[in-house]
Amino acid sequence: MNKSELIDTMASGAGISKAAAKKALESMLGGVSSTLRGGGRVSLVGFGSWSVSHRRARAGRNPQTGATIQIAAKNVVKFKAGAELSGSVN
Repeated sequence: MNKSELIDTMASGAGISKAAAKKALESMLGGVSSTLRGGGRVSLVGFGSWSVSHRRARAGRNPQTGATIQIAAKNVVKFKAGAELSGSVN
């Protein structure tokens, strides 16, 4: 499912226009992004939670040449599925 398909599903499920569903989705994604950017955690009970984790700098290997390269440190977003979501796919 892509973003436009999700908007269509939200609009039909909530009985609202596609424009309103798009605005709601973009607002939700913006809120999640800004919370994670600030170092916070977003948790939707039953669905899952997003958090930010710091990945240290490390040595890697170029698969084409075999040469050792340095991979820079960075922050990564992690998602952990909630019990209801996990149960619905199994």
